[in-house]
Amino acid sequence: MATTYTARDITVLEGLEPVRKRPGMYIGGVDTRGLHHLVNEIVDNAIDEVINGYATRLEVTLFEGGREIEVTDNGRGIPVDIHPKYKKSALELILTTLHAGGKFDQGSYVHSGGLHGVGSSVVCALSSEMTAVVRRDGHEWKQTYAQGKATSKVTKTSGGEKVRGSGTTIRFHPDAEIFGKLVFDAAEIRERLEAKTYLHRGLRVVFLDETERPARRDEFTHEGGLADWLTRIVAQRGKSTTGGPFNLTREGEPRLELALVWSESTEEHVRSYVNGISTPSGGTHENGLRSGVTKAVRNYVETHELLPKGVTVSAEDIREGLVVLLSAYVLEPQFQGQTKDRLNNPEVAAQVDGAVRPALEKWLNENPTLAEQIVGRIVLASRAREASRAAAREVTRKTAVSHRLNLPGKLADCSSTDPEKSELFIVEGDSAGGSAKQGRDRHTQAILPLRGKVLNAEQANAAKVTGNRELNDIVSALGCGVGADFDISKLRYGKIFLLMDADADGHHISTLLLTFFWRHLPKLVERGHVYLAQPPLYRIDAARETHWALDERERDAILAKLPKNVKPDIMRFKGLGEMMPEQLKATTLDPRRRRSLKVTVPDVLEVEKTLNELMGKDASLRYRFIMERARDADDLDV
Repeated sequence: MATTYTARDITVLEGLEPVRKRPGMYIGGVDTRGLHHLVNEIVDNAIDEVINGYATRLEVTLFEGGREIEVTDNGRGIPVDIHPKYKKSALELILTTLHAGGKFDQGSYVHSGGLHGVGSSVVCALSSEMTAVVRRDGHEWKQTYAQGKATSKVTKTSGGEKVRGSGTTIRFHPDAEIFGKLVFDAAEIRERLEAKTYLHRGLRVVFLDETERPARRDEFTHEGGLADWLTRIVAQRGKSTTGGPFNLTREGEPRLELALVWSESTEEHVRSYVNGISTPSGGTHENGLRSGVTKAVRNYVETHELLPKGVTVSAEDIREGLVVLLSAYVLEPQFQGQTKDRLNNPEVAAQVDGAVRPALEKWLNENPTLAEQIVGRIVLASRAREASRAAAREVTRKTAVSHRLNLPGKLADCSSTDPEKSELFIVEGDSAGGSAKQGRDRHTQAILPLRGKVLNAEQANAAKVTGNRELNDIVSALGCGVGADFDISKLRYGKIFLLMDADADGHHISTLLLTFFWRHLPKLVERGHVYLAQPPLYRIDAARETHWALDERERDAILAKLPKNVKPDIMRFKGLGEMMPEQLKATTLDPRRRRSLKVTVPDVLEVEKTLNELMGKDASLRYRFIMERARDADDLDV
């Protein structure tokens, strides 16, 4: 450790070095989500040309091997002339310099998803190879890059021949130093590209997937916009609808497109977009939407005196079962972070509210039959909520979740009473629980062992769930209650870890628990309290060093890096119970050394679809899910 601290100790990261040093700040992480964020950045730049009327077509090619991708648009083409101040081609400046772009004022773009001049240069910085081809003014230019630096000059490749049309092609290969062996998921890219054609009427997208044999070609265009997409989503979810759908297209600022319908689901599902960018964490545009819908329905109900005596309707009752698609175009959007998950413009809430409320109220008055069906569905939601509150109150009374004297007997609690410092590990089996109890930090870490596989909350009714001993023990230990009496302020542990064996049975138990949390304690998932612990499956001793591998892929990567003359000793753990307490502490419990995954839900509708297929009562859906992924069976740990 250094004993001095002077100017010599200060490091200045220049150019795109900050991106390579801390990629998570720019793309959210170096996992699969971060990898696909690179594609989103390049595609969204092309979509900005579409939004502003300069492009109509997008072609995306995923090359064989799944590690290289190309995006082509027929927009104006990135400028290639020399910037008067920096004495470089605008093309090189944009792709190799942070905060360089044409979107800082509204001269070149009225609406855009890119705001900071960061996206394309981040992709360049995190690519081992990148090529840009520009067609404009009757010529074609090309430049190559590696790890954020130009490896060639901007060269005119068209010679003396005139090139027809205009546009930009970006081809890049993500750097293995950053992303390891991760490959692009063709299905995810295909779904996101088709979503763009719903959001932008008239856009035509071609996706060529060369990872399949023969290569698969998909072409998407949807003139019906969000209305068509809503119909498809409702059909995929398999839920019947009540009234509607209601569609709204509004010019002006902000420009809006909205499609919504009430379904028979008990959950509210909203997909929102700002300037074509998905905002999975919502923001002020969603707040305005919810406020507008609630006010419109309340005004209609009160004006026509439709509520039965004794029924009180809450905002949650009104929005229960709503499936909504919202697309807003904002002149100066203020996003939360470079990944743009959430919109923060305070003025947008009132603008969206002011557009949605009168339009929806007018629609309800013009369609009284549909409106009465919707109100009837809301009344049923109110009555169900009151019934749930009464049932949950009885469960709370019996379990007395907020008192330590009534905590589960097998819970090894921690001494800390500060939720910010306290962690709960839900562990598979008494044997593993014993090791975890010995290896934990008794001050901040509590251990709750479970016996066997818990109840499938997707197939069980509320009575079975509340009557299940293992699940009741979890609710009792957490202290925040369940159902209508859920109160997150009473949560006793800020982090909840699911600690299961690193095998197929362990993964199944984790899935069952995640299903329970999502169905009955969703706020804990939404607010980032639930984690998957990552215990190792292998221990590798070589040359007096010990390595830990989560799976076969990590094991093989570690072995490949060992000197050829070293003979490793490899141990595969059959379960957590085989690990000594100190080993479990070093690999899985100690916050300084452990690896864990925070459970997040970027796409609620996709989660609903997957849970229905995997955990629902319809075995045919599960069979189809398995057969579609049968080619991945070699990777299963069975």
